[in-house]
Amino acid sequence: MRTALALACRAPSVHNSQPWKWKLAEHSAHLYLDPSRLLPTIDPTGREMVISCGAALNHARIAFAAEGWLARVHRLPNPAQPEHLASIEFSELAGVDPHVETLAAAASERRSDRRPFLTDPVPQEVLAPLREVARLESCTLTFAVGDRERRELELAIEHAGSVQRRQPEYQQELAAWAGRHASAEGIPARSLPAEHLRGMPERDFALVAEGELPVPVLDDGAVLAVLSTSGDTFDDWLTTGEALSAVLLSATEQRLATCTLSQVGEVAASRNEVREAILGGIGWPQLAVRIGWPVTYEFPGPLTPRRPLSEVVEPLFPRD
Repeated sequence: MRTALALACRAPSVHNSQPWKWKLAEHSAHLYLDPSRLLPTIDPTGREMVISCGAALNHARIAFAAEGWLARVHRLPNPAQPEHLASIEFSELAGVDPHVETLAAAASERRSDRRPFLTDPVPQEVLAPLREVARLESCTLTFAVGDRERRELELAIEHAGSVQRRQPEYQQELAAWAGRHASAEGIPARSLPAEHLRGMPERDFALVAEGELPVPVLDDGAVLAVLSTSGDTFDDWLTTGEALSAVLLSATEQRLATCTLSQVGEVAASRNEVREAILGGIGWPQLAVRIGWPVTYEFPGPLTPRRPLSEVVEPLFPRD
Protein backbone atom coordinates (compact mmCIF):
# COMPACT_ATOMS: atom_id res chain seq x y z
CA MET A 1 0.00 0.00 0.00
CA ARG A 2 2.72 2.47 0.92
CA THR A 3 4.58 1.86 -2.34
CA ALA A 4 1.44 2.59 -4.32
CA LEU A 5 0.51 5.63 -2.21
CA ALA A 6 3.97 7.12 -2.67
CA LEU A 7 3.23 7.16 -6.40
CA ALA A 8 -0.31 8.43 -5.79
CA CYS A 9 1.16 11.42 -3.96
CA ARG A 10 3.05 12.39 -7.12
CA ALA A 11 -0.30 13.73 -8.34
CA PRO A 12 -0.54 17.44 -9.15
CA SER A 13 -2.23 19.74 -6.66
CA VAL A 14 -3.04 23.43 -6.52
CA HIS A 15 0.26 25.20 -5.71
CA ASN A 16 1.64 21.78 -4.74
CA SER A 17 -0.32 22.07 -1.50
CA GLN A 18 -0.93 18.28 -1.40
CA PRO A 19 -4.29 18.56 0.41
CA TRP A 20 -4.81 14.83 0.94
CA LYS A 21 -4.68 12.41 3.80
CA TRP A 22 -4.61 8.62 3.39
CA LYS A 23 -5.86 6.31 6.13
CA LEU A 24 -5.10 2.58 5.95
CA ALA A 25 -7.06 -0.38 7.25
CA GLU A 26 -6.09 -4.03 6.92
CA HIS A 27 -7.84 -4.54 3.57
CA SER A 28 -8.68 -1.02 2.41
CA ALA A 29 -7.34 2.49 1.89
CA HIS A 30 -9.28 5.69 2.47
CA LEU A 31 -8.76 9.13 0.94
CA TYR A 32 -9.59 12.18 3.04
CA LEU A 33 -9.48 15.89 2.35
CA ASP A 34 -7.07 17.82 4.59
CA PRO A 35 -8.89 21.15 5.16
CA SER A 36 -5.87 22.61 6.96
CA ARG A 37 -4.24 22.99 3.54
CA LEU A 38 -6.97 25.19 2.05
CA LEU A 39 -5.88 28.23 0.03
CA PRO A 40 -8.69 30.56 1.14
CA THR A 41 -8.19 33.36 -1.39
CA ILE A 42 -8.08 31.46 -4.66
CA ASP A 43 -10.07 28.46 -3.46
CA PRO A 44 -12.61 29.58 -0.84
CA THR A 45 -15.05 26.74 -1.60
CA GLY A 46 -12.35 24.04 -1.56
CA ARG A 47 -13.14 23.12 -5.17
CA GLU A 48 -9.49 22.95 -6.21
CA MET A 49 -8.59 20.95 -3.08
CA VAL A 50 -11.12 18.30 -4.09
CA ILE A 51 -9.84 18.35 -7.69
CA SER A 52 -6.31 17.83 -6.36
CA CYS A 53 -7.47 14.86 -4.29
CA GLY A 54 -9.26 13.45 -7.33
CA ALA A 55 -5.96 13.51 -9.20
CA ALA A 56 -4.35 11.59 -6.33
CA LEU A 57 -7.20 9.08 -6.45
CA ASN A 58 -6.63 8.39 -10.15
CA HIS A 59 -2.90 8.10 -9.57
CA ALA A 60 -3.66 5.60 -6.79
CA ARG A 61 -5.87 3.48 -9.03
CA ILE A 62 -3.02 3.26 -11.54
CA ALA A 63 -0.38 2.65 -8.88
CA PHE A 64 -2.31 -0.21 -7.28
CA ALA A 65 -3.03 -1.77 -10.69
CA ALA A 66 0.69 -1.64 -11.46
CA GLU A 67 1.26 -3.55 -8.20
CA GLY A 68 -1.22 -6.23 -9.31
CA TRP A 69 -4.35 -5.04 -7.48
CA LEU A 70 -7.71 -3.91 -8.84
CA ALA A 71 -8.82 -0.88 -6.83
CA ARG A 72 -12.60 -0.84 -6.34
CA VAL A 73 -13.41 2.76 -5.46
CA HIS A 74 -16.43 3.97 -3.48
CA ARG A 75 -16.58 7.73 -3.92
CA LEU A 76 -17.96 9.93 -1.13
CA PRO A 77 -18.96 6.82 0.87
CA ASN A 78 -20.32 8.67 3.89
CA PRO A 79 -22.48 11.78 3.31
CA ALA A 80 -22.07 12.64 6.99
CA GLN A 81 -18.30 12.92 6.43
CA PRO A 82 -17.76 15.08 3.33
CA GLU A 83 -14.01 15.05 3.94
CA HIS A 84 -14.01 11.26 3.37
CA LEU A 85 -13.65 11.39 -0.41
CA ALA A 86 -13.16 7.72 -1.27
CA SER A 87 -12.66 4.25 0.12
CA ILE A 88 -10.71 1.67 -1.88
CA GLU A 89 -11.05 -2.08 -1.57
CA PHE A 90 -8.82 -4.51 -3.41
CA SER A 91 -8.98 -7.71 -5.39
CA GLU A 92 -6.00 -9.41 -6.96
CA LEU A 93 -5.52 -9.10 -10.71
CA ALA A 94 -4.58 -12.11 -12.82
CA GLY A 95 -1.76 -10.07 -14.32
CA VAL A 96 -0.48 -6.53 -14.79
CA ASP A 97 -1.45 -4.69 -17.96
CA PRO A 98 1.75 -3.36 -19.64
CA HIS A 99 -0.10 -0.12 -20.45
CA VAL A 100 -0.79 0.39 -16.74
CA GLU A 101 2.91 -0.03 -16.06
CA THR A 102 3.59 2.65 -18.67
CA LEU A 103 1.12 5.00 -17.00
CA ALA A 104 2.68 4.34 -13.60
CA ALA A 105 6.07 5.26 -15.05
CA ALA A 106 4.50 8.43 -16.48
CA ALA A 107 3.18 9.27 -13.00
CA SER A 108 6.71 9.18 -11.62
CA GLU A 109 8.03 11.38 -14.46
CA ARG A 110 5.25 13.94 -14.94
CA ARG A 111 5.80 17.53 -13.92
CA SER A 112 4.32 20.91 -14.86
CA ASP A 113 6.30 22.80 -17.47
CA ARG A 114 5.64 26.54 -17.20
CA ARG A 115 7.90 27.51 -20.11
CA PRO A 116 6.90 28.02 -23.76
CA PHE A 117 6.44 24.87 -25.79
CA LEU A 118 7.83 24.23 -29.25
CA THR A 119 5.86 25.60 -32.20
CA ASP A 120 5.70 22.17 -33.85
CA PRO A 121 1.99 21.32 -34.21
CA VAL A 122 0.51 18.55 -32.10
CA PRO A 123 -1.36 16.20 -34.50
CA GLN A 124 -5.01 15.44 -33.88
CA GLU A 125 -4.21 11.73 -33.61
CA VAL A 126 -2.00 12.60 -30.60
CA LEU A 127 -4.65 14.80 -28.98
CA ALA A 128 -7.55 12.39 -29.55
CA PRO A 129 -6.49 9.94 -26.78
CA LEU A 130 -6.46 12.81 -24.29
CA ARG A 131 -10.06 13.62 -25.12
CA GLU A 132 -10.98 9.94 -24.81
CA VAL A 133 -9.41 9.38 -21.37
CA ALA A 134 -11.25 12.46 -20.09
CA ARG A 135 -14.52 11.04 -21.45
CA LEU A 136 -13.87 7.72 -19.71
CA GLU A 137 -13.64 9.67 -16.43
CA SER A 138 -17.00 11.37 -17.15
CA CYS A 139 -15.47 14.73 -18.13
CA THR A 140 -15.11 16.63 -21.39
CA LEU A 141 -11.81 17.95 -22.76
CA THR A 142 -12.50 20.70 -25.29
CA PHE A 143 -9.62 22.00 -27.41
CA ALA A 144 -9.62 25.68 -28.35
CA VAL A 145 -8.66 24.92 -31.95
CA GLY A 146 -9.96 27.97 -33.79
CA ASP A 147 -8.32 31.39 -33.60
CA ARG A 148 -11.44 32.91 -32.05
CA GLU A 149 -11.81 30.20 -29.41
CA ARG A 150 -8.15 30.36 -28.50
CA ARG A 151 -8.23 34.14 -28.19
CA GLU A 152 -11.37 34.02 -26.04
CA LEU A 153 -9.73 31.50 -23.72
CA GLU A 154 -6.53 33.53 -23.51
CA LEU A 155 -8.55 36.67 -22.70
CA ALA A 156 -10.46 34.84 -19.97
CA ILE A 157 -7.19 33.64 -18.39
CA GLU A 158 -5.72 37.14 -18.70
CA HIS A 159 -8.83 38.67 -17.10
CA ALA A 160 -8.68 36.24 -14.19
CA GLY A 161 -5.05 37.20 -13.62
CA SER A 162 -5.78 40.92 -13.75
CA VAL A 163 -8.58 40.57 -11.18
CA GLN A 164 -6.41 38.50 -8.85
CA ARG A 165 -3.37 40.77 -9.11
CA ARG A 166 -5.41 43.61 -7.65
CA GLN A 167 -6.05 41.61 -4.47
CA PRO A 168 -3.32 42.04 -1.83
CA GLU A 169 -4.45 38.82 -0.14
CA TYR A 170 -3.96 36.95 -3.43
CA GLN A 171 -0.39 38.18 -3.72
CA GLN A 172 0.27 37.20 -0.11
CA GLU A 173 -1.12 33.71 -0.69
CA LEU A 174 0.86 33.29 -3.90
CA ALA A 175 4.05 34.41 -2.16
CA ALA A 176 3.45 31.90 0.63
CA TRP A 177 3.44 28.98 -1.82
CA ALA A 178 5.71 29.98 -4.72
CA GLY A 179 9.48 30.37 -5.05
CA ARG A 180 10.34 28.07 -2.16
CA HIS A 181 13.71 26.55 -1.41
CA ALA A 182 14.36 23.22 0.34
CA SER A 183 10.68 22.68 1.08
CA ALA A 184 8.58 19.54 0.61
CA GLU A 185 5.55 21.56 -0.43
CA GLY A 186 4.75 24.58 -2.57
CA ILE A 187 6.34 25.43 -5.92
CA PRO A 188 10.15 25.57 -5.82
CA ALA A 189 12.00 28.41 -7.49
CA ARG A 190 13.81 25.92 -9.72
CA SER A 191 10.43 25.00 -11.28
CA LEU A 192 9.45 28.58 -12.11
CA PRO A 193 10.58 30.48 -15.24
CA ALA A 194 13.48 32.85 -14.65
CA GLU A 195 11.58 35.67 -16.29
CA HIS A 196 7.99 36.78 -16.88
CA LEU A 197 6.60 35.35 -20.11
CA ARG A 198 4.59 38.04 -21.86
CA GLY A 199 1.79 37.05 -24.18
CA MET A 200 1.57 33.47 -22.86
CA PRO A 201 -1.28 32.10 -20.72
CA GLU A 202 0.18 31.47 -17.30
CA ARG A 203 -0.19 32.28 -13.63
CA ASP A 204 1.85 35.35 -12.76
CA PHE A 205 4.27 33.87 -10.22
CA ALA A 206 6.80 36.56 -11.18
CA LEU A 207 4.71 38.96 -9.07
CA VAL A 208 6.04 37.40 -5.89
CA ALA A 209 8.82 34.93 -6.71
CA GLU A 210 12.07 34.84 -8.64
CA GLY A 211 12.27 31.71 -10.77
CA GLU A 212 15.39 29.80 -11.75
CA LEU A 213 14.29 27.80 -14.81
CA PRO A 214 15.94 29.12 -18.01
CA VAL A 215 13.44 30.34 -20.61
CA PRO A 216 14.00 29.61 -24.32
CA VAL A 217 13.50 32.43 -26.82
CA LEU A 218 10.61 31.15 -28.92
CA ASP A 219 6.90 31.66 -29.46
CA ASP A 220 4.69 29.38 -27.41
CA GLY A 221 3.19 26.57 -29.49
CA ALA A 222 0.94 25.16 -26.79
CA VAL A 223 -2.48 23.78 -27.53
CA LEU A 224 -5.08 25.09 -25.06
CA ALA A 225 -7.90 22.92 -23.75
CA VAL A 226 -10.68 23.21 -21.17
CA LEU A 227 -11.65 20.36 -18.85
CA SER A 228 -15.33 20.57 -17.95
CA THR A 229 -18.09 18.65 -16.19
CA SER A 230 -21.86 18.43 -16.68
CA GLY A 231 -22.46 19.67 -13.13
CA ASP A 232 -20.60 21.63 -10.48
CA THR A 233 -21.01 19.53 -7.35
CA PHE A 234 -18.53 18.05 -4.89
CA ASP A 235 -18.71 14.80 -6.86
CA ASP A 236 -18.01 16.66 -10.12
CA TRP A 237 -14.91 18.23 -8.60
CA LEU A 238 -13.57 14.84 -7.55
CA THR A 239 -14.28 13.51 -11.05
CA THR A 240 -12.45 16.48 -12.55
CA GLY A 241 -9.31 15.57 -10.64
CA GLU A 242 -9.47 11.97 -11.81
CA ALA A 243 -9.89 13.13 -15.42
CA LEU A 244 -7.08 15.67 -15.07
CA SER A 245 -4.73 12.94 -13.87
CA ALA A 246 -5.74 10.69 -16.78
CA VAL A 247 -5.17 13.48 -19.32
CA LEU A 248 -1.80 14.51 -17.91
CA LEU A 249 -0.52 10.94 -17.71
CA SER A 250 -1.69 10.14 -21.23
CA ALA A 251 0.09 13.27 -22.47
CA THR A 252 3.26 12.36 -20.57
CA GLU A 253 3.09 8.87 -22.05
CA GLN A 254 3.24 10.49 -25.50
CA ARG A 255 6.21 12.70 -24.47
CA LEU A 256 4.07 15.83 -24.41
CA ALA A 257 4.59 18.60 -21.85
CA THR A 258 1.66 19.99 -19.88
CA CYS A 259 0.76 22.77 -17.48
CA THR A 260 -2.55 23.20 -15.67
CA LEU A 261 -4.16 26.67 -15.58
CA SER A 262 -6.68 26.57 -12.77
CA GLN A 263 -7.33 30.31 -12.64
CA VAL A 264 -10.11 30.07 -15.26
CA GLY A 265 -12.30 28.61 -12.52
CA GLU A 266 -11.21 31.01 -9.78
CA VAL A 267 -12.83 34.20 -11.10
CA ALA A 268 -16.56 34.02 -11.82
CA ALA A 269 -16.54 36.36 -14.82
CA SER A 270 -13.72 34.44 -16.49
CA ARG A 271 -15.41 31.12 -15.80
CA ASN A 272 -18.67 32.36 -17.32
CA GLU A 273 -16.83 33.66 -20.37
CA VAL A 274 -15.15 30.29 -20.94
CA ARG A 275 -18.47 28.53 -20.47
CA GLU A 276 -20.13 30.64 -23.17
CA ALA A 277 -17.26 31.09 -25.64
CA ILE A 278 -15.65 27.63 -25.47
CA LEU A 279 -18.38 25.30 -24.22
CA GLY A 280 -21.37 26.93 -25.91
CA GLY A 281 -23.08 27.45 -22.56
CA ILE A 282 -23.12 23.72 -21.77
CA GLY A 283 -21.31 22.30 -18.75
CA TRP A 284 -18.98 23.82 -16.18
CA PRO A 285 -15.37 24.70 -16.98
CA GLN A 286 -13.16 23.53 -14.12
CA LEU A 287 -9.67 24.34 -15.41
CA ALA A 288 -7.58 24.77 -18.55
CA VAL A 289 -4.51 22.84 -19.68
CA ARG A 290 -1.56 23.84 -21.87
CA ILE A 291 -0.30 20.92 -23.97
CA GLY A 292 2.62 20.78 -26.39
CA TRP A 293 6.07 19.51 -27.25
CA PRO A 294 8.70 20.32 -24.62
CA VAL A 295 11.77 22.36 -25.45
CA THR A 296 13.94 19.26 -25.07
CA TYR A 297 13.10 15.60 -25.44
CA GLU A 298 13.73 15.14 -21.75
CA PHE A 299 11.17 17.04 -19.74
CA PRO A 300 12.77 20.27 -18.53
CA GLY A 301 13.08 21.13 -14.90
CA PRO A 302 13.30 18.92 -11.82
CA LEU A 303 10.43 17.09 -10.18
CA THR A 304 8.67 19.11 -7.51
CA PRO A 305 9.07 17.72 -3.98
CA ARG A 306 6.42 15.88 -2.01
CA ARG A 307 5.80 15.61 1.71
CA PRO A 308 7.02 12.37 3.33
CA LEU A 309 4.50 9.56 3.62
CA SER A 310 4.68 9.85 7.40
CA GLU A 311 2.80 13.17 7.08
CA VAL A 312 0.05 11.99 4.74
CA VAL A 313 -0.53 8.31 5.63
CA GLU A 314 -1.87 7.07 8.97
CA PRO A 315 -3.86 4.10 10.30
CA LEU A 316 -7.62 4.29 9.97
CA PHE A 317 -7.92 2.82 13.48
CA PRO A 318 -4.92 4.04 15.52
CA ARG A 319 -3.76 1.76 18.27
CA ASP A 320 -3.82 3.05 21.83
